[in-house]
Amino acid sequence: MTYLLALDQGTSSSRSIVFDAQGQVVAMAQREFRQIYPQPGWVEHDPEEIWQTQLDTAREAIAKAGIRAADVRAIGITNQRETTVVWNRRSGRAIHNAIVWQDRRAEPLCAQLREQGHAERIREATGLVVDAYFSGSKIRWILDHVPDARALAERGDLAFGTVDSWLLWKLSAGRVHATDVSNAARTMLFDVRRNAWDEGLLALLDVPATLLPAVHPSSHVFAESEPDLLGASLPIAGIAGDQQSALFGQACFRAGQAKNTYGTGCFMLMHTGGQFQTSHNGLITTSAAQPDAAPQFALEGSVFIGGAVVQWLRDGLRAISASSEVQSLAESVPDAGGVMFVPAFTGLGAPYWDADARGAIVGLTRGSTVAHIARAALESIAYQSAALLQAMSRDAVAAGAAPVSELRVDGGACVNDLLMQFQADLLGIPVLRPKVIETTALGAAYLAGLATGVWSGLDELAGQWQAERVFHPTLSRDRAEEAMARWERAVRQAVAE
Repeated sequence: MTYLLALDQGTSSSRSIVFDAQGQVVAMAQREFRQIYPQPGWVEHDPEEIWQTQLDTAREAIAKAGIRAADVRAIGITNQRETTVVWNRRSGRAIHNAIVWQDRRAEPLCAQLREQGHAERIREATGLVVDAYFSGSKIRWILDHVPDARALAERGDLAFGTVDSWLLWKLSAGRVHATDVSNAARTMLFDVRRNAWDEGLLALLDVPATLLPAVHPSSHVFAESEPDLLGASLPIAGIAGDQQSALFGQACFRAGQAKNTYGTGCFMLMHTGGQFQTSHNGLITTSAAQPDAAPQFALEGSVFIGGAVVQWLRDGLRAISASSEVQSLAESVPDAGGVMFVPAFTGLGAPYWDADARGAIVGLTRGSTVAHIARAALESIAYQSAALLQAMSRDAVAAGAAPVSELRVDGGACVNDLLMQFQADLLGIPVLRPKVIETTALGAAYLAGLATGVWSGLDELAGQWQAERVFHPTLSRDRAEEAMARWERAVRQAVAE
């Protein structure tokens, strides 16, 4: 038997999953770790805690699978993107807590870059908007605020990495400092067309090149793990940021294929092949996971509040006592009764990009009940995702490609049948839920297996993908368009004047 070990390092927990050669889950382990909030808008993690929880889950997953470490062909890593770690190369210790992707402390620097007119130059090279979300401004903050950091960096004593690089460094006992293209593409420092660090952007953000990891394709033998960590020396042969890894795990290898991950937020990516496609509809361009040296791209849109709206129903409104109750409550009414819920608790993401928007529930009448609000809350996830897919399809058609013809789904909320059916109704295309919904970890396993000969190529992997259920649209296009028009009216009421 052949096994792959996927390390899935997320924002709130570290997980490890053992897969077999058919892409089936054999065993899984998970540990949560602390979220650190030093002040409003700041979010940090302890890099040592990330490492220790990831190592512990890897050992536990191997033990649960009932296999020896030597039975594992390779390790794949997938990770929370943009989260920034800077460590001392000599001691191997981080010089500051990891600054998490959600952290906003670098916004003043980003505002300055925008005011100085650098946004178009950055977008042209990186595909990204100028935002504190991305790693480059976080690195600059650490260099400017940690004592002696800049002097150490200029001497070559410091290393920067996204979480994948940090784990790779620890697994290889400090021998290898590297990352893959999909993570490098999220730094605001990487030219995604050339697959190389951009010297002009490094100068603009005042980040010394000595800090940076080597960049390789996502499917690549990066290093061998230190034997005493897991019980054998194993090749670390796949790395991808979590959303690119999910796109790969969904076997979306061709231009026009799209996936949506329904988590706390929602992340939709559409593969655009080898074409760097600039969005004219509020999306960003990013590097897709690359099985070889040829650049691959995707359009990406993010919904800030997806499944988190169900948590608000539970913790804020106290309409339910457990998230699992939301479907039955929503199904207790035939529809939302005209209620529309725009969950802009932290502003609106793509394609609206309005940081000042705030949540709104509109269309309430004396006949509205908590069940109507629950149904409207669930439907809001589908409405926001439909707006993203419509933006992607407009971009695809503008580039001379066909609009998206089906949507593959994963993430915790994709198990909700009511939500998935409503999503298909709004989109007018089939929504496909796979048999293996752990697609983020599966993508990392696929990348590692490709690099080590477990699978022959993308065609074999595409043949493994299987749908557990297909949701076909049942709503007429006229009624779906009317529903989306009502949603857009509700959004306008949530947007600050």
